[in-house]
Amino acid sequence: QSQAQAQAQARQGDIRTRFFHSSDGVRLHVLERKPARPHGGSVIVLVPGWSMPASIWRAQLQALGNHHVIALDPRGQGRSDLPRKGDDIGRRADDLHELLAAHERVLLVGWSLGALEALHYVHRHGEEKLAGLVLVDSSVGEGPAGAPSRFPDELRRNRRKTLTDFMQAIFKTPQTPRDIRALVDGALRMPLEASLSLFPRDIPREHWREVAHQFGKPLLYVVTPQFAEQARALRDHRPSTQVEVFEKAGHALFVDEAARFNALLESSLKAIDGR
Repeated sequence: QSQAQAQAQARQGDIRTRFFHSSDGVRLHVLERKPARPHGGSVIVLVPGWSMPASIWRAQLQALGNHHVIALDPRGQGRSDLPRKGDDIGRRADDLHELLAAHERVLLVGWSLGALEALHYVHRHGEEKLAGLVLVDSSVGEGPAGAPSRFPDELRRNRRKTLTDFMQAIFKTPQTPRDIRALVDGALRMPLEASLSLFPRDIPREHWREVAHQFGKPLLYVVTPQFAEQARALRDHRPSTQVEVFEKAGHALFVDEAARFNALLESSLKAIDGR
């Protein structure tokens, strides 16, 4: 199913598309699906990675129909407005705070940059609203830092080609050229320097590790082999952490192995909600 088809289904089917305004006046878009028979369990809130739209979570929105599921288009991404200012992780954490305010218990799921935004939400606003946290294929600041990324320089040299290569590389399962173009075109909506400012380079890596170590609710860390060493270190330092390694998936592991990932979320919700 293409991104366009997913968006059409979001307009026409069980998945609802809606907007809300942040406290600084930015119109933010979400995709939302509610169960036919509400049961009062935790709401799943899905946060995509850098430049990605909420519709990247379409397999979760479609499969987890027994739960209330919300996927966010962060500011400047998907169908959310481009802000004139506020392209930083602190403001994005505040956006999450405002989105979660309407819900009593949330399982917060963040992928890649979205995982750091979820951790920064906990840092700024605490864990009261959260029933649990799922961090997907992102660094959590464990171990030494790797070599500096050349990605920003490559974007400045040839942005469309670099984005196309990036979008193709994050999936192990082949995506259609139309879907790849849609992701690239979506990323190109945001000005280059604004998109680069989303990477929290001014925050030390230890910050993410400290937030994860201190988090007092259930924490699931789902990674590909690139973060397996960090996963082992996190579990050593925080033994209650549940770790799952997707050995054969790409960075977008919840797309490549959607059934396995969805089963993990179902299992986490069952444990959290006692159902």
